[in-house]
Amino acid sequence: MEKSTRTKLWRTAILVLALGGLLAIPAVAAGPAQLAAVNVSSVGIEWQPNVSYEKLVLTVSGPGGVVLRRELPAGTAPSFGVFGDDGKPLPDGAYTYELVASPVLDRATRRAMAHARETGDDATLTKLQADGKLPSTPLRQSGAFAIKDGTFVSPDLREPASQAPRGSKAAGAITTKDQVVADDEIVQGSLCVGLDCVVNESFGFDTIRLKENNTRIKFDDTSSSAGFANHDWQLTANDSASGGANKFSIEDITAATVPFTVTGSAPTNSVFVDSTGRLGLRTATPVLDIHVATSNTPAMRLEQNNSGGFTAQTWDIAGNEANFFVRDVTGGSRLPFRIRPGAPTSSIDISAAGNVGIGTASPSTKVHVLSSDAGTTDGKVTIENTSATSTPRELLELKGSGGVAFILDDTSDASRWTTSNIGSQYIINNQANTGLEVVITSTGSMTIAGTLTQGSSRDLKTGFASLAPRDALSRVAALPVSLWSYKTEKEIRHVGPMAEDFHQAFGLGADDKHIAPGDQAGVALLAVQGLNQVVEEKDKEIAGLKSRIEALEKLVHTLVQDKPAAAPER
Repeated sequence: MEKSTRTKLWRTAILVLALGGLLAIPAVAAGPAQLAAVNVSSVGIEWQPNVSYEKLVLTVSGPGGVVLRRELPAGTAPSFGVFGDDGKPLPDGAYTYELVASPVLDRATRRAMAHARETGDDATLTKLQADGKLPSTPLRQSGAFAIKDGTFVSPDLREPASQAPRGSKAAGAITTKDQVVADDEIVQGSLCVGLDCVVNESFGFDTIRLKENNTRIKFDDTSSSAGFANHDWQLTANDSASGGANKFSIEDITAATVPFTVTGSAPTNSVFVDSTGRLGLRTATPVLDIHVATSNTPAMRLEQNNSGGFTAQTWDIAGNEANFFVRDVTGGSRLPFRIRPGAPTSSIDISAAGNVGIGTASPSTKVHVLSSDAGTTDGKVTIENTSATSTPRELLELKGSGGVAFILDDTSDASRWTTSNIGSQYIINNQANTGLEVVITSTGSMTIAGTLTQGSSRDLKTGFASLAPRDALSRVAALPVSLWSYKTEKEIRHVGPMAEDFHQAFGLGADDKHIAPGDQAGVALLAVQGLNQVVEEKDKEIAGLKSRIEALEKLVHTLVQDKPAAAPER
């Protein structure tokens, strides 16, 4: 045997020993049962679930940024064909899929989960998992497949080795034996390990080269004493089955998981860690702890799937030249939170005490709005109701253990509006400027100090009609008027009609429980007009009677004067 050939064989044997006999090691250790069995044909791929579920979500990503997502109800086996959702053929290349199943949960478990979520009780969730009510691990499965020339690549294909395997008895083959070296080995040169290594291999700058159709490096920890770490790990380059993924992975062989993967054709600097520990995503010059760089809307997705039993919810956090925003993907891709470029410092500022400042970095109250210029409207707070319905809605409500209190106070004391439930009163106080003070009790009683006016212009009204004052007078005459007290103010006496009687007599107002002061005053004015008509008629009647009396008086006077004198008695 030539010396160079023996040297190559020794180098090969040394590397086999150093890598722990990797050529005889299976790619992945046995792990937990799969969520679904995979069946691949030339026209499609189908998954047969092995567990019960309420809903299954299939997500597929592929060449050119293709992402397809499908939700399927229980009892439906997911499948995937060579055509996309738009009906067009999918491009050739490697694809990655992920299945996420929603577990079947009973009502009691759902209630317990909801309560645990509200209270932050993680112990309850742990107990539910221990009792088998919740899955201990998420119901998820991922994998890869490939499309070539418009058809699916069968995973059953096997790539033949380019050389005869070790130990072959074929004619002319060199038979080698395992070598055990109980000492250090030093190779002053490059090593090639694998069935495809050749004599006079051109290494270039490679120090160690793995060369065959399945390349793996396994770290087999033989620790057996209690307390010592013993997980086995493996560096894996590419899937071994046809149609598998082009990837580089770090696999936890003991746990049967793949915590780290880089797929083939990932762009330069997909993940970059600089000398200070800063992480760059798509950039080689990260300037902060995490730096994401892309040409269109760098973003981060926070997705809670329902594989653990909780309701699925997805949020996006992103920014571009138009805005920084939070997107509720599950809720129809609404943008509940947005910040526009150029927004001033402390546009919204939350202090350590929980106070919210708008335009101020030092809010002194729960909500503090700072106006920087009295000549502008930047300190104005607007509450706008854009609802087209006429149904009343509360736009502002302040609650507390002592009741409700609300104050609007201009520092120049131009106006002061105060409401308080003290004594069941609502107070509007602007005496300093208009002399007006209004106190309204919970029973509807109102006390006014000052002038109170009500809009009554013709420009504000419609549907005019004439009324008969005499008719109103007769109805007022028949209207019961009582002396009474409110049930909550029995010591205070009032006089007036009941709303039910007033509404029945005149048909005014929105209901028969309230009387508008304007309606009551209007009825009184109309009754006064009716009474005036009666008085005018009586005046005319009295004037006529007076004229007749005067005429009678004149006639009597005349008759008395014209009467002859009586004869004297004899």
